[in-house]
Amino acid sequence: MKSTEFSEKRPILLLAFAAFASSSSMRVCDPLLPALASSFAITTGVAAQAISAFSIAYGLFQVVYGPLGDRYGKFRLIAWTTLACTVGGIGATLATDFAWLLIFRATTGAAVAAIIPLSMAWIGDNVAYERRQATLARFLMGQIAGIAGGQLIGGAFADTLGWRWALGSLVCVYFVVAALLFAELWRNRSIDRRPDAPGSGAAGGHFLAQTLALFSIRWARVVLISVFLEGMSFYGVLAFIPSYLHQAFGLSLTGAGAILGLYALGGFGYTLAARRLVARLGEAGLAKGGGLLLGLAFVLLAAGPSWHWALPACLAAGLGFYMLHNTLQINATQMAPSHRGTAVSMFAAALYLGQSAGVLAAASLIDVASPRWLFAASACILPLIGLGFGRALQRHRAHM
Repeated sequence: MKSTEFSEKRPILLLAFAAFASSSSMRVCDPLLPALASSFAITTGVAAQAISAFSIAYGLFQVVYGPLGDRYGKFRLIAWTTLACTVGGIGATLATDFAWLLIFRATTGAAVAAIIPLSMAWIGDNVAYERRQATLARFLMGQIAGIAGGQLIGGAFADTLGWRWALGSLVCVYFVVAALLFAELWRNRSIDRRPDAPGSGAAGGHFLAQTLALFSIRWARVVLISVFLEGMSFYGVLAFIPSYLHQAFGLSLTGAGAILGLYALGGFGYTLAARRLVARLGEAGLAKGGGLLLGLAFVLLAAGPSWHWALPACLAAGLGFYMLHNTLQINATQMAPSHRGTAVSMFAAALYLGQSAGVLAAASLIDVASPRWLFAASACILPLIGLGFGRALQRHRAHM
């Protein structure tokens, strides 16, 4: 067992680096919205299309990468798509008008769509279930660091050298990470063909058959609907926190991005306490508690009379989100073990299509109503999602 765990360490570390790059790219535009609005003479709501274009492409391309990862190898596909992200990044950096920025942000979203879902699926293939919650938590440290990094990079460059430098810096990150992934592929040619990986190697069947089989499973439908609603009511609103802090309280974009970066610190707290939290609360308790913490976080944002209230709110949001979301993720890795790449990719598609729906809905309101109304809506919806999924999980475990 020790040798198996040791052999997993380097690939999981590299996948965490790739997740860092992916999450940075997802969140870098959050603090850039005012800068993009000023640069292209558009409103903040219109500038938010740079986020939704990325998210829509991210969600739609899951239907491609899941089956391809099952057939040709998940780690290999992650390496190639990480390299492909440099193309979209260069195009977005050099975009001369907003339409071209949207096209290249969508291109980046389409390429980056493979990284986190297939990384989770690779971990599901190679790590026993009893160790998977803690392993996924360690992997999530890269994703969470990327969220903080994207916020800080976006805010810092928006206040200094400009938004193009923020997007250009991520091109360098993607190139370095891709080189490391290809080096690991060269070193370990059998990385996608482990004998204990039930979902790796050959195709698990035709994609349409796999998808129909997945949606025929009642529990899979519960997980997918839950994560869609989570993405809509959390990520769809999260994107507007920096611009709200900037416009309502006069904070610099660097400061606003740094405050939202505390969300990642709350997420790190979850990764450090994951084993103890799972042992104490169980998966259902994690989901319920996470939903309640998210509700509290958005109450603080909606009702807080100064920017200082955003500090505990973002910390609570990070801890609560990963309590709920990691519980959803761990169940997603077991929805369909025989074609896990497809199952986890559909999970990611539901999450980011939910985010896209949330951003589009919020963008239509943000120019005519206070963001506090968005925060209040999330404060009502997210606890219901956590409590509902927690109860559904208890019933599911009772019938297993």
